[in-house]
Parts: sequence; structure tokens; C-alpha cells
Amino acid sequence: MSSDIHPEVPGGLGLHVHSLSEKQAEMGHDVTVLTSDHGDRSLPRTEVRDGYALKRHREVARPVDNSIVPGVAKSLWDLADEYDVVHAHSHLFFSSNVAAAMAALTDVPLVVTNHGLFSQSANQTVQEAYLYTVGRKTFDAAERVFCYSETDRDRLQSYGVETPVSVVRNGIDCTRFRPVEASQSDEGREESERGGDGDTLLFVGRLKPGKGVRVLLRAMAELGEEFPDATLRIVGDGPLRESLEEYAAECGVADRVTFTGWLSQDRLPEEYGEATVFVLPSLNEGFPRTVLEALACETPVVTTDLPQLESVLDGVGLTVPPKSPDLLASAVGELLADDERRERMAAEGRSLVAERYSWDRTVEETTATYYDVLGVEPPRDARTLPEGSVQHR
Repeated sequence: MSSDIHPEVPGGLGLHVHSLSEKQAEMGHDVTVLTSDHGDRSLPRTEVRDGYALKRHREVARPVDNSIVPGVAKSLWDLADEYDVVHAHSHLFFSSNVAAAMAALTDVPLVVTNHGLFSQSANQTVQEAYLYTVGRKTFDAAERVFCYSETDRDRLQSYGVETPVSVVRNGIDCTRFRPVEASQSDEGREESERGGDGDTLLFVGRLKPGKGVRVLLRAMAELGEEFPDATLRIVGDGPLRESLEEYAAECGVADRVTFTGWLSQDRLPEEYGEATVFVLPSLNEGFPRTVLEALACETPVVTTDLPQLESVLDGVGLTVPPKSPDLLASAVGELLADDERRERMAAEGRSLVAERYSWDRTVEETTATYYDVLGVEPPRDARTLPEGSVQHR
């Protein structure tokens, strides 16, 4: 179960749920996703797409970007006899909290994926209190928790969560995200928009406070003296777009920054491929797919020194403390000034993602964990659960 689902809600979590459901349906599983309509009453309540069933529930409120959908409780109860596993995505969603409460009333095992301990939309102190109470109860109601890394597992357990944890690394489709040449026939983007002959920095993500885009704009201003031709493309949208455009003007970089809005998944490999450096100055994250996508497209990365990313980026990117525009500018400048280093990082980054962060492996290990939770041996082709069904929430 997931409040967010791609493409209605852009972002890594919704895309993860969609791609996992699509792949599991392709493997032969009966998959239903319970989600929110996010206030859009024009969307169908139920539909089947890409092989899985989608059931939307009416949103009645949305405090701190959390969709409140009481109707999921009835769906969970009504469907309890039809599914072998219920998979909730993120302890931060109201729907996952409901799934945890319902787990005590049914015999269907619950698993929960930790997509990041903290939200980018709420006060940190409040979230700490939440994690020690409601959040921990949600994790404790599960038979198994998925974490993307050993670092995430250790951080989760430091909050007292005792549910067994399976580390299943996030992954991407390396056949889609690969080095590609820019389209010569793309009439929608002028050469001036692409940044001409200068270096191009790229950011991809939602325009929310936790993404640190203001820091990136300030860093662009500091880079201007040494790299006056460098440009920045900001791919994404969100509540801060207008204020960020104004801030770019205040920083004196509006003529070097392009806000593209959201672009399709098919366009992203070209965006990464054209960028000299991918920059993600987030204040907190789970395990961002965008970092893996950039590396798979042979684009070096500069991001904040989040514990779950530092070991991954060793040798293929640089990290700096959050809220440090001067250090961010310095790290980006290091890479812009060293073609040989960037080329080495590019090749090593692609190899790293291909070897350790394959999307097929992510789905296979996730599905194998369902069998482990159920206490049964998977069939040789691993294509069907005992009753062939899984519910994502």
C-alpha cells in the first residue's frame, strides 16, 4: 500500500511502488495497489494498468503532505482473505499506520519498506517523537522490514525497532538509464536552454524544503566567478517553484538556471547524459533513485553527506555537509575543473550501479523475502506465491 503512485504523484517512492508492482505482475503475481486519489475526484476508483490492479481511496485531508484516506481500512478488511502478503511502503503514511493496526486483526502477514526515516515536509522534533511512538508501532506490527542499506537498518534499530530487517538495495533499470547521445531532433529545447558550450549542472526532484535547492542556487552564484558559463537545469516541480525562481533572480543566476518542470522517465536519461555533474543537496533522504540514475548514465554526483550515501559514492562522487553552499560550490568546482577525474568517476559509477543496484535483483530479493515470511519454499521459477497474490499499500 502506498499513498503515492507513479505517474500521478512524481517522485521516487511512487515510481518504486509502480515499478515493483508492474514487475511482480509480469512474474505472474496477482498484485493490487491501494492508494489515494490525492483529492482528484476525476480519477477512476479502480483500474487495471501495466498488469496490476489499482484501487484509489478518497482523500479527506492532507496535513504535512500526508494523505488521509480512512477508506483503506474497509478495503483491507474486505480483501484480507484474498491476499497472502500485505506490503506497506513507508511508515510515514497514514495508510501504512492503518495497515499496521489491521495486521493485528487478520492473519495476513505485513511487511514494510523503510523509504527513509524522516519526511522532508515536517518538523524534525515532531518526527523524532513520531518515530518513537506511532512510527515504531507501525514497524513492530510487521513480520519483516525492508531497508535499502545496512546504514538504514542500523539507524532504524537504534530507535528500538525489533522486527527482523532484510536489506534489499534500491535499484534501477540499467537498460533504460544508460549513456545516451542527446537527440538532434528535439525541437522542444533550444541550444540556449541546454546551456550552449558551458558545463551543465543537473538537479532532479520535487521542489520542497528538504531538497535543499536554495543552497544549490546560492552555490551557483559562488561558482559564477570561476565558471561563468556553467548552467543549472532543475527538473521537477513542487510548492517552492515560484519562490525558487524568485530566489534565483535574487542570487543573480536566473539567466543561468532553467526550471523545466517534470519530465517523462523517457527524457531523463538524456538529461543525465548531457549534464556534467548531477547535484543533490538534500537535507534528508531515503536512498534516492536519482543518484543511481545519474551514475548509470555515467554522470558524476555531488550530494550531501547522508550516511547511506557516503559509502556508495566513494570513488564515483563527492559529498559535503548540508546547508553549505560554499562547500557545495567547491566540490562541484573540483569536478568541473578535472575532466580526467570526471571520466574515471563516470566509468566506475556505471559499473557500480550495474553490479550492485539492478532493478531485477531488487524485485527478485523482495519477492523471495515474501516466501521467507510465509515460511514456504518458492517454486523453481519463482513466479507464483502459494495463492499468487500480494497487496501493496
